[in-house]
Amino acid sequence: MRVITGSARGRKLKALPGRDTRPTTDKVKESIFNIVQFDVEGRRVLDLFAGTGQLGIEALSRGAERCTFVELNRAAAALVRENVDHCGFALRAEVVQSDAAAYLTGCGEKFGLVLLDPPYASPLLERSLELISKIDIVAGNGIIVCESAAERELPQLDAPYEKGREYRYGKIKLTLYHRRA
Repeated sequence: MRVITGSARGRKLKALPGRDTRPTTDKVKESIFNIVQFDVEGRRVLDLFAGTGQLGIEALSRGAERCTFVELNRAAAALVRENVDHCGFALRAEVVQSDAAAYLTGCGEKFGLVLLDPPYASPLLERSLELISKIDIVAGNGIIVCESAAERELPQLDAPYEKGREYRYGKIKLTLYHRRA
């Protein structure tokens, strides 16, 4: 696992041993950032279900203003901190060890880019989308990127959120949502 491009290009990131986290493949990560390439620089990013932190770190490497990483697993949150420090982004990052719903409920910040990659077999993706749209934490013209199993159908959200394109990569699907200004 490595940072693909930007200021931390080529830096290797650590992963937790075992199968508790499922890092996004480099191919899918590269696709995510090709899709949102003009919507990263200068934005505040939320990496919910951060795992290793690689998606948020990639956003920081590509010029995001700052990133909040939320991860429930204590060991994974510590690893995110380590990966953030290794890439030199400690001053532009916040790592929160918390349940995603609890974080979203108490969040008083707006984000320009939200990255959602929860465990595929859980209902956390739909719950998070519902909370994000209800609490309205996405800034005007912001984007939500969801990674899920290819066969999973994600819901429509109430205005001002719109479900956008879907991209398939074998058994993985990326779904975009946009918040209109």
